Amino acid sequence: MFDEKELLLVPGPTPIPPQVQRAMLKPVINHRCPAYEELFARLQEKLRRLFAVTGEVFVFPSSGTGALEAIVVNFLSPGDPVLVVSIGWFGDRFGEIAERFGADVTWLKLDWGTAATPEIVAETMDKAPKPFKAVLLTHNETSTAVVNPVREIAKVVKERGALLLVDSVSGLAAMPLPMDEWQIDAAATASQKALMVPPGIGLVAVREAAWEAVEQAKMPRYYWDFRLARKFQSHNQNPYTPPVTLLYGLDAALDLIFAEGLEAVFERHRRVRDVLRNGIREMGVRVVCAQR
Repeated sequence: MFDEKELLLVPGPTPIPPQVQRAMLKPVINHRCPAYEELFARLQEKLRRLFAVTGEVFVFPSSGTGALEAIVVNFLSPGDPVLVVSIGWFGDRFGEIAERFGADVTWLKLDWGTAATPEIVAETMDKAPKPFKAVLLTHNETSTAVVNPVREIAKVVKERGALLLVDSVSGLAAMPLPMDEWQIDAAATASQKALMVPPGIGLVAVREAAWEAVEQAKMPRYYWDFRLARKFQSHNQNPYTPPVTLLYGLDAALDLIFAEGLEAVFERHRRVRDVLRNGIREMGVRVVCAQR
């Protein structure tokens, strides 16, 4: 038998607030009915606010890895030169997905526990024999808890005319990632980390200015096709069956986040980070992260 409560001390799944648990007890409804369309419209408004983006936010029944694959197949074509900036295990995964689909990947791998710098990204891009179509970057590297300086890296990437595609599975809603302001072309996250919802929802936000790249991409896609999803989302629906119960939970979780206030949420995460790291150091254990 399972206990009524489970103490989760892992990066994700994270504990589920009681308000989210209760929301997921609502009856499952027909995902083609007006009530679902109202739910989906509310979610779109809230998710755009969360990602700070005016473009589309696509909702997939998937893990975070599925959301990363969706980014790759919707923005790239086989043979496209791509720079993968990896500072850990999940950075490697993002690049491996691109390789599996035939992108021409150049690796920029840094020591685990350190972050990339805009200078090393700029230097790598400038030395490449041909311009990169895209740069794949992890926001928060779950395997090491190191945060990349996305804003500064975005600046050098955009100056060199490349797309910036970001894995923010364990970053979004825990720290800032204003997509439009920082010119992030696409960002992926998942429900089971800072969004406080059980696993099963993959989210990808696309900056409106980057949509042309989606139309031009030639990698095979069906389940992940942003063009198909966009067509259905114009009517507040999905191309196929959505995880309705989880979406009830996501709706409630976003209400909690905005009621607390995004800046307050970010500050709370910083406080918890510092308490944990200081406690670990007091135990005489070395923290992997080189940065605070």
